[in-house]
Amino acid sequence: MLNISSGKVARPVKLVIYGPEGIGKTTLASQAPDPLFIDTEGGTAHLDVRRVQQPESWESLISTVEEVAAAPGICKTLVLDTADWAELSCVSEVCAKYKKTSIEEFGYGKGYTYLGEEFCRLLNALNKVVDAGMNVVVTAHAKMRKFEQPDEMGAYDRWEMKLSKQVAPLIKEWCDALLFVTYKTVVVSQNNNVKKAQGGKRVIYANHHPCWDAKNRHGLPDELDLDFGAIARLFSSSDGVPPVHGNTSTARVPSETAQPVHEDTSSARAKLKALMDERHIVELELQEVVAAKGHFPAEMPVAQYPDAFITGWVLPCWEQIAETIEADPNRLPF
Repeated sequence: MLNISSGKVARPVKLVIYGPEGIGKTTLASQAPDPLFIDTEGGTAHLDVRRVQQPESWESLISTVEEVAAAPGICKTLVLDTADWAELSCVSEVCAKYKKTSIEEFGYGKGYTYLGEEFCRLLNALNKVVDAGMNVVVTAHAKMRKFEQPDEMGAYDRWEMKLSKQVAPLIKEWCDALLFVTYKTVVVSQNNNVKKAQGGKRVIYANHHPCWDAKNRHGLPDELDLDFGAIARLFSSSDGVPPVHGNTSTARVPSETAQPVHEDTSSARAKLKALMDERHIVELELQEVVAAKGHFPAEMPVAQYPDAFITGWVLPCWEQIAETIEADPNRLPF
């Protein structure tokens, strides 16, 4: 008998963040709810985060992911940092299995076919983590490649993940959101008609563009500031999602009117309330600033803001938020 359901499905997020080295991919991932890192390249040494021992082999990596999946509650977000280093480990596994010294030694692309098949084991293990009720964030480095459309004249450069042509499509299909982080550069013309590049602002691109790969299923705008608050909504639907057994389509999002939202007594929300009282800021004023930044609708109560958004954006940016509210000329005096 068919088991048919309808409505949105509450499920942890599967997020991939890629970009050039040193831009802040790992730092951004560390701001996800209660992260646990699988650090394949030692990139978290400068961060105060929880991490497991660096996997020594491909089988060790798979085993680590499966252990996390078997221990719901060990974290809210599993971070694999990075995918391209994981792929190198997978290449070593494939070569050792078939007694080859190089992936190119197989000939006729067979080595890369085996590589894609083997890498699917990792993605399947990460799916188990999601089914156990935990978010998964994967980081990757970026590279620029010459690209030519069959129906267009000429070629152009575009950014893509620093992965093989067999593994990259698998990850893009697997994830719910593929975010490209980079430096935004603006070309300006000077008085002598000489063009000069200026800028360097760090941004997130969330939708596909001829010059980069990106996608999301959460309605994110094309461009956002490189700030966790800008993507906190990705994790909001996964707050409190229990482990899912069997078909994930049976997990329904509760109706917005089904249960009243009770005041959260967590330390973060208590701190926010104290800060608002200190500056005589009411919830409606905070809601208007949040809506102006494009995070949530103005009519959404503060009590419904995800914990990750409170701790990842509101509290770190509180001084700027308060100054914006206090600078409003139409604000009633206290």
